[in-house]
Amino acid sequence: MTPRTTTSLLIKGGYLIDPAARVDAPMDVLLRDGRVADVAPPHRIKGADETFDARGLIVAPGFIDLHVHLREPGQTHKETIITGTTAAASGGFTSVCTMPNTVPVVDSAEWVEWLRRPERGAVVNVFPIAAATHNSKGKSLSDFRALQRAGALAVTDDGRPILEDGIMREALVLGGELNFPVVQHAEDTRMTEGCSMHAGALSYRLGLRGMTAAAEASIVERDVLLAMQIPNARLHVAHVSTADALKGVRRGKRAKARVTCEVTPHHFTLTDEDIRDYDSNFKMNPPLRSASDLEAILVALADGTVDAIATDHAPHAAHEKQVEFERAAFGITGLETALALAITRLHREKRIPLARVVELFTAGPARCFDLRGRGSLGRGFYADVTLFDPGKKWTFEAAKSVSKSKNTPFDGSQLTGKVVATIVGGRVVYPA
Repeated sequence: MTPRTTTSLLIKGGYLIDPAARVDAPMDVLLRDGRVADVAPPHRIKGADETFDARGLIVAPGFIDLHVHLREPGQTHKETIITGTTAAASGGFTSVCTMPNTVPVVDSAEWVEWLRRPERGAVVNVFPIAAATHNSKGKSLSDFRALQRAGALAVTDDGRPILEDGIMREALVLGGELNFPVVQHAEDTRMTEGCSMHAGALSYRLGLRGMTAAAEASIVERDVLLAMQIPNARLHVAHVSTADALKGVRRGKRAKARVTCEVTPHHFTLTDEDIRDYDSNFKMNPPLRSASDLEAILVALADGTVDAIATDHAPHAAHEKQVEFERAAFGITGLETALALAITRLHREKRIPLARVVELFTAGPARCFDLRGRGSLGRGFYADVTLFDPGKKWTFEAAKSVSKSKNTPFDGSQLTGKVVATIVGGRVVYPA
């Protein structure tokens, strides 16, 4: 794919929502040489090389996804950096943070640098998150300083939680010294071995072992307590899915600890009762939870407890999903449906303001990982822009997805809200 390029581009006639800059009004935006050159009321800016007609569209800072699996190195049968970032662009994401649970695990500066090289062919900005421990085995810390110098934004053993109290303490201490976030997959795997869905009435009826909410909440409680005790520690809780875990996050925030969290679209849209006929497209980790957990997530999204919406885009090949539910891989794709699910579920159904939805895709994630120059369209910021039609009705068809994998529970879903264009560094990368 060769993105269209121009020296200056005027986005004209749109409605700008930029929560970080506290702008919610009709505005024109001028991009020049990869940066935002000017933002002004309609018809004030003149003299651009090219004009984008944004009438009827929301203009927003480029969306940032804090949690994706691009599957490189080593798992290109599921996804590649090219296909994954193409899916990101079509979903309005201009920046993605890629997880380290690849083959081999990204636990060295060399692999971080490999991910960032231009020859990977990324269509949007790719920010590596490196492994917190060697080979993500939870036994000894990786070299945080070297990883940070190489360009990693944070560290995590995503998919393999850091269970040992001492190792997690060491990680938060070192992360605090380096101003380096530690991202935790909150799951006590000693409590979830052999489990494939949420522990509830449905798991009992289906004859499947269930993951309790306590398995998530107990790890969050421990980590928040550590973050409250350790100076400057930065804890980010990935894909929060339970009401009890949210209580722990709130406790940390009230204590002024540096605690942030994300939730996924599937956790604010579906519950475990949506699983039918052992359909493995509804199998993910954390699993779909109870209706009361979903309601707690909706409250936390509205009241500011949640910092970001992240997709946990987890592509798998068909043969990894088309097996018995218990044997199927955990995870679903999510980049192309995230915005529409947020508009449909949060904005239209639950009346959460559109500005808050945009904040969860922009300023919120930028703050979590200190993505300076992103998350807003202030002058001098990077020229990353997402344009979408909030009223566009459409049907998602997995077969037409540009991701290499099609494992989604949202195939055939009728949605509202559609990305019209994605601009990265002043270049239109979607539509191609």
